[in-house]
Amino acid sequence: MKIGIIVAMDKELRQLKQLFEGSDVMVQKCGIGKVNAALGAQKMINEFHPDVIISSGCAGGNGDDIEIQDVVVSSLLVYHDVYCGTAIDNTTQYGQVQGMPVRFEAAPWLLQKAVSLDCGVKIHAGLIATGDWFVDSREKMREILGKFPEAKAVDMESCAIAQTCYINKVAFISFRVISDIPLRDTDASQYHDFWNTVAEHSFAVTKSFVESIQQ
Repeated sequence: MKIGIIVAMDKELRQLKQLFEGSDVMVQKCGIGKVNAALGAQKMINEFHPDVIISSGCAGGNGDDIEIQDVVVSSLLVYHDVYCGTAIDNTTQYGQVQGMPVRFEAAPWLLQKAVSLDCGVKIHAGLIATGDWFVDSREKMREILGKFPEAKAVDMESCAIAQTCYINKVAFISFRVISDIPLRDTDASQYHDFWNTVAEHSFAVTKSFVESIQQ
């Protein structure tokens, strides 16, 4: 099985490259945001032809039952900043690209493996909301959760990778380590503290997951 992992930032890439050193798992950086994520996913598909793509990195948690260093795995994915209107098609929902699914689903067999992991980290399965906005204020997080109250985490890449995988018929799932809780934070101080103090080894759950699907 060929497995590809996509991350957005150098700091995430360094963490995962160390974990997969010497393996045949492909780990690549796409850059931040939806366009970079989609381009990176398509490049990986064209050149590496993976059976599975994993989006890995950090995300903001919803402030409910999620804590920093917990991991959210995507059962569903949606855009929190997409609205196609009702002028042409009044069935398209907020967050849905017209002609695409209302929600992108993780491959069921990957999700089943993810939620059954026993690796000392609390894992939550749920909706990940993606948009081109670094959520560094309570107000923005409240706005997103107002439209998607079931969202467990918010990031900037996962749904775009999910859409690319959907179009190309590649199995997909997202693993997101919670780096901050915007509803409890000011000026992204938790996010910076995460990278300064607790990020090391925070991505080991992704390695445990990969090992579980390779068995």
